[in-house]
Amino acid sequence: MIALTEKDRPVAQKLLDFGACARCVLRFCRVGLQASYRPRHQELFRELCEFLQGRKDDNKLPCETADPPSKRIKLESTKETEEQALNGSHMDNDVGAVAENVCTICLGILQELCEVDFVKMVCHKINSSEYQFSSFVFSVSFPPQLSVREHAAWLLVKEEIEKQDFVVEKEDLVQLKEAYKWITHPLFLEELGVPADGKSLFEVCVVFAHPDTDKDCRFLASACPGCFKPAKNKQSVFTRMAVIKALDLISEEDFQKNFRCPPSLSTAPCTAVDIQCTNGAIFVAGRYNKYSRMLPQTPWIIDGERKMESSVEELISEHLMAVFKADSFNFSSSGREDVDVRTLGNAGRPFAIELVNPRRVRLDATEMKALQQTINDSSDKIQVRDLQLVTREAIGHMKEGEEEKTKTYSALIWTEKAIRSEDIAFLDNMKELKLDQKTPLRVLHRRPLAVRVRLIHTMRPEYIDEHHFRLHLKTQAGTYVKEFVHGDFGRTKPNLSSLLETTADILELDVESVDVDWPPALDN
Repeated sequence: MIALTEKDRPVAQKLLDFGACARCVLRFCRVGLQASYRPRHQELFRELCEFLQGRKDDNKLPCETADPPSKRIKLESTKETEEQALNGSHMDNDVGAVAENVCTICLGILQELCEVDFVKMVCHKINSSEYQFSSFVFSVSFPPQLSVREHAAWLLVKEEIEKQDFVVEKEDLVQLKEAYKWITHPLFLEELGVPADGKSLFEVCVVFAHPDTDKDCRFLASACPGCFKPAKNKQSVFTRMAVIKALDLISEEDFQKNFRCPPSLSTAPCTAVDIQCTNGAIFVAGRYNKYSRMLPQTPWIIDGERKMESSVEELISEHLMAVFKADSFNFSSSGREDVDVRTLGNAGRPFAIELVNPRRVRLDATEMKALQQTINDSSDKIQVRDLQLVTREAIGHMKEGEEEKTKTYSALIWTEKAIRSEDIAFLDNMKELKLDQKTPLRVLHRRPLAVRVRLIHTMRPEYIDEHHFRLHLKTQAGTYVKEFVHGDFGRTKPNLSSLLETTADILELDVESVDVDWPPALDN
């Protein structure tokens, strides 16, 4: 039996006359028991009619009165076609058998569009999309005009509720989305075998539309013009939030003057115009070595023209994209090296890649090691190690205190003046050398002009010949090593040229270590 009491009878009758479905009647009568909404809508409507018939003397159902309401009980059961099930249409073609009309409040959302056939259709779309998930978030997007129709119904029943001395606000009603999820979540669990979870990274969103009643919202633009402002990412100014804001501002008198109550019947229910499946981003981290002096870290494209055929980013990400089946990616790292600089050493440079909307979200240790090997076998220009899945929050460790970190370099230096071993020996004793580095000319086009204070912690020279030596440096992260060597036309002070009192330049530069203790080392 439908979960209504005697006090609900006047409100239920008004809503039935208004053209409401049985589930909308339950919502407006503030029935909070979820199970009450789960019987099929035809069964609930029959029970509603029987409930209201209980006090009639003529023993007739509401749909048999001389001036029938907009809802009619289905007198004979019929077999619906697949098309009717998917679109929410359920008019019976048999002579003398009339189905329940489309609800004037929810426009069919709480009728066929939340029951098992529709849920099966949504699940078919989910299963065919190849997403990997162990739970899901289910969201729905309803046409904004449903809020207008609900407001009209609320104004109608508010008078009846106030007659009973109840203090009830519109917010006390069971919300349409809440009722929808009460009905559908158990059906999704049965079909998919996984629970709905508000914290899940996998989201299924069903977008409903009802073009025939889009005009229901238009009068609000004149009544409350400040609520409807064009937005770049919105196709219409009549968003759900804008409509709700306008309904909060408009007076009852103005609303009733501009909107027909009850609204006109619709011959067709809402339709599901889109079913969107998305997985939250996952993050893969590791360390890379770069062995080529002809490979940029990220794609080098100037004025639409590619300058190098590939990049570190692309050599790593193409394999991750293929395995995780993501839509796109975002690459980040602990600093970057120039195209002609190698990154050597046992550790390499930490990096992280955000994979957007991946179909696959889990790899075990063996699969991740195989993926790492695939990347390493694909090119002799790079190698990766410690490849692992990490959280979004963990990536912050890569950037934390970035300027306080240290980096170790090896530079091949050329000097214009002939030198002896003893001429460079003093560099070995220089500790914590403070530099003032004005933004280098070579990066001024993409970085703001500023003077940055940086430290050279230690230097160790290795004499090669009278014009060459190798310099091992340990520096503060963010130090421009090339500019420290040649001075950048005096923009870095002091510099190696000024210290040696001769023109000096850098012929080769290698990063030997990036002292960031992340991501955790693995048994590679």
